[in-house]
Amino acid sequence: MKVKKKRSVLLLISAVIGIAYILYSISYWTGTNSGVDGAEAIGAGIATALVFPHLICAGLAVIFNILGWTMNHRGFALTGAVLYAVAMILFPLYFFFVMIEMVLSFVGFAKLKKIIAQNESAHAKTPEK
Repeated sequence: MKVKKKRSVLLLISAVIGIAYILYSISYWTGTNSGVDGAEAIGAGIATALVFPHLICAGLAVIFNILGWTMNHRGFALTGAVLYAVAMILFPLYFFFVMIEMVLSFVGFAKLKKIIAQNESAHAKTPEK
């Protein structure tokens, strides 16, 4: 009988919220730049340039978060959590959008050690054929 591998629910929730935030941000910032002319276009371009590093870090955080969840790898989970923190620092006005993901990722990283140990002990108890 094959033992089902446990995964961190907190990392999954963080990844889902992160994906939703990235999709929202992309749709918002592309909509801001469309249909404007002159000075508005320049202002929208500057705003997008200021937000772009934040979006890159948040996008990378989502990728590492998903990798940490699928592979049960603590390093990926920690990297995702740190990237959420960096994204929060890069654009402080949007800190509340990534704070929940950051906290969930750090807690998920901390609990992942116990989940990995449970998976290894469950795998050791199953008889091999």
